[in-house]
Amino acid sequence: MPRAPKKSAPRKATTPAELAAHYRSKIEDGTLAPGETVPSHTKVIEELKTSPSTINKAWQILKAEGLIRTEPGKGTFVTDQSDVAVTGAARLRRIERTGQPYAPGETVTNRWVGLRSVADPKIAELLEVEPHDEIVLRRRVHRRPGRPPTVDLSCIHMRALIDVPELLQEQPFDRFWQEIYTERTGREVTRAPERRTARLVSNDELKALGVDLPDEVAAAVLVVVNVFHDENGPLEVWEDVYPPGAWQVDDE
Repeated sequence: MPRAPKKSAPRKATTPAELAAHYRSKIEDGTLAPGETVPSHTKVIEELKTSPSTINKAWQILKAEGLIRTEPGKGTFVTDQSDVAVTGAARLRRIERTGQPYAPGETVTNRWVGLRSVADPKIAELLEVEPHDEIVLRRRVHRRPGRPPTVDLSCIHMRALIDVPELLQEQPFDRFWQEIYTERTGREVTRAPERRTARLVSNDELKALGVDLPDEVAAAVLVVVNVFHDENGPLEVWEDVYPPGAWQVDDE
């Protein structure tokens, strides 16, 4: 089972903006799922040492952003975010905060692992390898209720295989593989600021996303990129590819 990281004690949310940011993060990374009830005022006050007026103003912010809705006599709920993408960085923050590898209701399918030559010059540049050099490629599709599916591509430098040969095994790790790498090498891995771009989607990606388009139609997709380094240089390029029409909210 994944190791749960040490959780820091809840700190007081002193302003409505801080409280809204706290729950926005939970909604965007899947800790609070679409349709789930937002915590009661009593629970928020107990956990975050805040006031009813701060909570009311924070909820107004989240309602204005379309993240929550109130149904009279029933409660306040997380809205459906079917077009809003969850980024890799948000998933990592959730793992750090909760120790859970997946959000509630999340499934992972279409796993594929192997060695591939780098066909994308941008990936080669980010990994600091030559075009058509061999890399480790790990691919899977994340699916969550109320969110667009994600094709998750991990493009990993070959030097990582020296210390983590399990990267070529198809079965998932029980924790983020970079933790294992750090344990075995003593080298810390850091993440560069997340990047967002768009490009034409490939047929393989469309198939994995379950999108059916006529052959003559070219579609652009949102791609969110995270690059990880250690002291020896780039180690992994992580791409999240979303279906046409998906968009992403930045909470960092």
